[in-house]
Amino acid sequence: MTNTADTVDVGDTRLAFTDVGSGSPVVWLHGSGPGATGMSNFGGNLAAFQDHRNIVLDLPGWGNSPRPAPDEPLIFHAAERVRRAMTALGIERAHLVGNSYGGAVAMRLATRHPDLVDRLVLMAPGGVLPADAPPWPVGLDRLFAYMAAQKPSREAMAEFVRLMVYDETLATEALIDERYEASLRAHPELPIPPNFGDLTPDLPLIAAPTLLVWGREDQTVPLTWASTLLAGIPDAELRVLPHCRHWVQYERAPEFNHIVREFLQGGAAAAAEG
Repeated sequence: MTNTADTVDVGDTRLAFTDVGSGSPVVWLHGSGPGATGMSNFGGNLAAFQDHRNIVLDLPGWGNSPRPAPDEPLIFHAAERVRRAMTALGIERAHLVGNSYGGAVAMRLATRHPDLVDRLVLMAPGGVLPADAPPWPVGLDRLFAYMAAQKPSREAMAEFVRLMVYDETLATEALIDERYEASLRAHPELPIPPNFGDLTPDLPLIAAPTLLVWGREDQTVPLTWASTLLAGIPDAELRVLPHCRHWVQYERAPEFNHIVREFLQGGAAAAAEG
């Protein structure tokens, strides 16, 4: 399995990305948590998808992608840069897999450029807020507090990471250190809460078959928020994993990999026929 890391010119900036495997393309879009990068979110999953060409991006302002100064909501800005990256990399159509903020970016791309999107996999995606928010769920509250801190502490990162997983033994010291160091390299200078943008009115425009994957105990984007997406996206289905919080792809990696591979192949019936 080949693995190359590089940057791609998207006009007004460059996006860092990792290109792994070969086959039909999958574009992986990470969340907005402090210290998030494409590979920190999805590096542990890619071995299960080596029969695809996996493009794992660092979205603008995260990882090794320079910080933007957009005059539009972050989701809208990032989605356009993902579109440009796909064009520059010669990707005419791809599956999109997005976690949290990355899920919102994937949905925005699907509403504006449906010809580019084959299937959508969204893990507790952002971009759709209930009418009674704020107050924020505890995970979002900690995320915004970390972003707002002038010099965030490692303990604040440890508290944030522990909220992302149901089994706190998965919040290892090495993982906390990795995320903390990454967050200091790319600490966002954003209004708190950031202007992510609202995708609710555009959900009916998503034509792609869509799989929602949620941790039942998610304390960042709660499962109760899924109802708006299920009602709004015409071809959406939901899989809920118990004893799991926000980082489904990390905490329940074997189940996540199996569910997503089956969906990308066209569902259980298509997999059985193959």
